[in-house]
Amino acid sequence: MRPGFFYYRRRMDRRAAVRILLLFLISLVLFVILYATAQLRPLLESLAVTRVSNTVNRIVAEAVDEAIQQGDISYEQLISFEKDTEGRVTAVHSNMAAFNRLQTDILDIILTRVDQVSAREISIPVGTLTGTALLAGRGPRINVRMESVGSSSARFENAFSSAGINQTKHQIILNIDVTVSILLPGFTTATKISNAVTVAETIIVGTVPDTYTYFSTSPETYEEDLKDYILNNG
Repeated sequence: MRPGFFYYRRRMDRRAAVRILLLFLISLVLFVILYATAQLRPLLESLAVTRVSNTVNRIVAEAVDEAIQQGDISYEQLISFEKDTEGRVTAVHSNMAAFNRLQTDILDIILTRVDQVSAREISIPVGTLTGTALLAGRGPRINVRMESVGSSSARFENAFSSAGINQTKHQIILNIDVTVSILLPGFTTATKISNAVTVAETIIVGTVPDTYTYFSTSPETYEEDLKDYILNNG
């Protein structure tokens, strides 16, 4: 046979060997990546939930604080007193229109800001996943995205407690539940972040009022609130 033929065969054999080697290396890298992902997934999910929760908590605090600073939330706008001829508080009334408007407005602001958070803000450095302090915060970053879910809610509640002799503290508490879907490379998880924020309070001097007209903004308590209202006004 001609020498050129053997040269061509050797060249083809080397190419085939290189291809097999490359295929082996690619398969090995993919196996390592998949194995590492499976091993690190619980840690990655935990870190992602923590980052997202911290971000949502900050957004909630900022939204409520802004509403208070702008005067959108004040005790006088939400609550009114009924007094007797001697100036004693005999009844407390809620401005339900203000309650409903505020809970809707604040929740809309929070969900809008949640959806505006970029993946860069809550990304996780690969070095942090190693658990080594030396590598924490270093290396390429894994993007974490979050999207608000429709089951998020905001509702007001009231709390009465003793504040001393013949004094009662009345607090208006905003309970906010934000459910978010967390998108990570290769899988998705979800979490619910709950916050209870006291948005207004006052001290009522005198005995506890005989009548308190308030209907919770949480639908599951409407019936119980109605019963209390009827008993207080019967």
